[in-house]
Amino acid sequence: MEYPGGPTGHPGGGPAPGPYVPAWEPPTDVEAALYGAKARQDWAAYYDTLGDTWLCYSLPRGPLDALGQRDMYPYWSTVTGTWCFAVLTQGMLPAPVADPVFVRTTLDNLAASWPDDRWWLAVNPGSPCEAYFPGTLPVRTVWRHHADRAWRGQRDTLRTLRVGGPLHGPVAHGLACGALHCVRDGSLWNAMGWHGSGYDGERERIRGPWDVHGRDDWRCRQEQLLNGAMSDPDWEFVLAVRRSLHDETDGTEEGEDTGTDRTGPAAALRWRAATERAARAEEGGEGGDPDGSGAEARVKRLQQLIGRIMRYESRFRADGLLPPDGTVRSVRAWDYGLASMMARWGLGGRYCDMAEAERAVVRAGEVSKEAYESWEEFSLGYVLGRCLHFDEERYDDWYTDMVTAHRILTTDPGSPWLNIPFK
Repeated sequence: MEYPGGPTGHPGGGPAPGPYVPAWEPPTDVEAALYGAKARQDWAAYYDTLGDTWLCYSLPRGPLDALGQRDMYPYWSTVTGTWCFAVLTQGMLPAPVADPVFVRTTLDNLAASWPDDRWWLAVNPGSPCEAYFPGTLPVRTVWRHHADRAWRGQRDTLRTLRVGGPLHGPVAHGLACGALHCVRDGSLWNAMGWHGSGYDGERERIRGPWDVHGRDDWRCRQEQLLNGAMSDPDWEFVLAVRRSLHDETDGTEEGEDTGTDRTGPAAALRWRAATERAARAEEGGEGGDPDGSGAEARVKRLQQLIGRIMRYESRFRADGLLPPDGTVRSVRAWDYGLASMMARWGLGGRYCDMAEAERAVVRAGEVSKEAYESWEEFSLGYVLGRCLHFDEERYDDWYTDMVTAHRILTTDPGSPWLNIPFK
């Protein structure tokens, strides 16, 4: 395929690059691929990388807030001597500020919506992996070809910000609490300066599912998550009953060693009976539920919930997430992991600033360490919470996505869970 050239006969414009010298540390895998392709003058590979990643461009916030305008604004480039439209890959984005903001697009979308054949596309201008491409129709046809063949969406991938993102310490620990979500989406797990799906995308992300329409709404949701108060309280109630049974037994009950029988029929009967006693005591307290109808209804719900949890744990064991005698200690990780993400979503949507988001991320790590002993234990709590909330025992993407993410995070040598001590 022909690659129409720039002012010096190659698509990048400017002086042709010399031999590859690893003097620059690219922030992510994307910039590394662009840098290497540029050094080799392998513009097909450069386009393939662009076609398989999100591209971001800046906008004034006012028109976007008021009218939803995502207009493209060019600048005059002394490199090409033309008007250029600049896009940045995610590793090259600056820290979020109130204004301007960044929105997200793809190479394919740029090819379809390019407004002026006289404009050039500037990729990461001013950086070692920069390149400039004319925006004529033949070149845009090349963009679409590469986007069509390359796009995978970067899902189910561990991606790390090697420059500009914390790799150790309290902030990194708190960010790693959201790593399951980041791996599933293919987003940078340690990007504290979060742009995510772009300013408008992050606002939309938490507008519908979370009912966040302003700063106060965001702060309320953030606190609820950090306090473990967003999940169904019955989930933690039944697991707390089982924890008490596990914790109390050096002795025996009806001749059986309750310290070793944690997953069999006898353990299930003890769990169900103890849950019923605890629920009836709670419902009957303070003069409530005089006829017992409320207690009966709640006991029925809790018994059904125990059955769901046991079936999920059985599946976890079959898929190698739990050992043969393992159980899930708590589902608080579902709230805490989402708290780590909510801090970043709020920053991306400009409902908080960097300092406030960072404090929330650190707190997410702190409360996680109080509730769990290891990353594996934390992960299983998160996965079970997600399944109880969404999956309804279908074991579809709500489940399988998390199994994939769990395996990546517990085996990949670059995983934060293998490089950051849980405690």
